[in-house]
Amino acid sequence: MLFPLRTTRFVSRLPLTFSIIKSSIKINNAKYYTKTPLMNNGRSSKNPSVNYGITASVTAFFLLCGGFHFYYNNESFQLTRKVECNASNIPIRDRMEEYVKILQRRIIKEIELVDGNKFKIDRWERPQGGEGISCILQDGKIFEKAGVNISIVHGNLPESAIQQMRSRNKDLDPSNGPYPFFVAGISIVMHPHNPYAPTIHLNYRYFEINNANGTKLWWFGGGSDLTPSYLFEEDAIHFHKTLKDACDKHDPSYYPEFKKWCDEYFYLKHRNESRGVGGIFFDDLDRKPQEETFAFIKQCGDAFLPSYVPIIQKRKDMKFGEEEKHWQQLRRGRYVEFNLIWDRGTKFGLQTPGARIESIFMSLPLTARWEYMHKPEKNSREDNLMEVLKNPRDWVA
Repeated sequence: MLFPLRTTRFVSRLPLTFSIIKSSIKINNAKYYTKTPLMNNGRSSKNPSVNYGITASVTAFFLLCGGFHFYYNNESFQLTRKVECNASNIPIRDRMEEYVKILQRRIIKEIELVDGNKFKIDRWERPQGGEGISCILQDGKIFEKAGVNISIVHGNLPESAIQQMRSRNKDLDPSNGPYPFFVAGISIVMHPHNPYAPTIHLNYRYFEINNANGTKLWWFGGGSDLTPSYLFEEDAIHFHKTLKDACDKHDPSYYPEFKKWCDEYFYLKHRNESRGVGGIFFDDLDRKPQEETFAFIKQCGDAFLPSYVPIIQKRKDMKFGEEEKHWQQLRRGRYVEFNLIWDRGTKFGLQTPGARIESIFMSLPLTARWEYMHKPEKNSREDNLMEVLKNPRDWVA
């Protein structure tokens, strides 16, 4: 995952001479990398001293017409082929990959403005197939820990994953494997310092499996949910209304169905309480054509910032004391319990060969607390939250 720069930066420096060196272009002694070796008459350039003596204006024209993006990567540039998210002639898997990259960049930029600190950018590759980028902001001004991760993973489904999918009525016979799979997704968790500011989680993903007979299974999954330590009803209403508006643009039945699914999914059965005030959640979404479903996913992803940033701006500077911080740590203990015991995405990640553990556990807070038989005082603000967690509400009509 790489960060695009405006091509006008190149145009303003033209014309300039360049040289091609293995998988890079050298312009004015600055090195610009390509994701794959550049081609010379249909062959990869291997001579590190070849200088083609063509002006950079011709080069830029050729690359832009060829549909390439210029990307920034560790103080150098990188070129990769451009994929338009809205081009229906391009496979959904490629467009989903491009979309999560765009969304990641947009969210990182906005959250950095809120916090005043930069995310650490950690690019990685999976030996068994795939890559990703984990963007982490830790010990920031506003956020104790915030992660915005994307992963594009492919390979063969492990036996444990096949069994899990069969339990969800996927037509997969282990004896007919291996099953090549592809998944592209974005996962976000943000834990603020302030106990009055809620934690948020988002995940949207596209999954594809190839059968031995040439047929293909595909579906989308994901959702977004809010986990406050202290209940502000106006925050819950704003969050749910934003998600409902996104759903209603595609199907008015989506929000009530996915809201109910979220309340049931993010539930700690061993505690008899919800993780938070909910949101939307869905999986195995393939009931409509791919194009319609992909448009819905993008609508939901684009709703993240307007659903959350206004709440953070309102709560991040509120005064709090040790009592509020203590309660926040207890609630974060519940968050950890759900992710490690019940979360299906965590289980799938841990079952996948070559899984990147640090990225999977990105969702966990820096600090949490467990106390034996702790109960909040009756009719306190803490007790008010617990009442809602045990009896989920409908926040919008």
